[in-house]
Amino acid sequence: MGSARQKACLAAMGVDVWVRRTPEVDSVTPPRTRRESAASEAKPPEAAAAAAADVQAIAAPSATPLLDWETLAARVAACTTCELHQGRTQTVFGTGNRGADWLIIGEAPGAEEDKRGEPFVGRAGQLLTSMLGALGLPRPQVYIANILKCRPPSNRDPKPEEVACCEQYLFNQIALLNPRIILAVGRIAAQNLLKTQTPIGKLRGHRHAFGIQEIPVVVTYHPAYLLRSPGEKRKAWEDLLFARQVFESLPGR
Repeated sequence: MGSARQKACLAAMGVDVWVRRTPEVDSVTPPRTRRESAASEAKPPEAAAAAAADVQAIAAPSATPLLDWETLAARVAACTTCELHQGRTQTVFGTGNRGADWLIIGEAPGAEEDKRGEPFVGRAGQLLTSMLGALGLPRPQVYIANILKCRPPSNRDPKPEEVACCEQYLFNQIALLNPRIILAVGRIAAQNLLKTQTPIGKLRGHRHAFGIQEIPVVVTYHPAYLLRSPGEKRKAWEDLLFARQVFESLPGR
């Protein structure tokens, strides 16, 4: 990414000055997706299947069969497991590159997402796009999903039973995607994914892990919170730089 474009993305985030943390993050080079590096890092089919099984074993202990993308999307679209289906316009399954190295997990759809059927398309979504762009990650290069697939009334916090109903869908997506890193945006996403009540302020700045494969998880603030508290945008930028450091340190890079 050129410096002018980077500055524009940072400006959209509300970060005025480029902050160097370590020499390793001086330049912003877009990380390769698995599709771009398939020639050198391709996994045999049996390895990919085993990886998906490992994720499912730890994340989906109920032994629910792993569904393919199309079947899973259809299952989500027809879901009436919890009361949220009564007020939705449509479900919000997820969007992006199904061969992505980066998985972004948010909380739940808002009004605009419910209307369009895609996650992070409102003002918070625009900020997320700018955040990813500042990091050198064009939005089509990542995959984005939410803890919930339906909008809670008045954008209230998800209820535990609603999270439980949607959990298998998200775990199935993680197993299919098999990402190299997960970025959890917001308290709800982070606490539900990591099964903790630790405040987000204490979850930030640490490398967490998901599943038996210990997929790295980095936590940052939700873009909607950053819109309400613009003074925290610099902290979110630091989180993104930390996530990129974690990604660049992974084997096989």
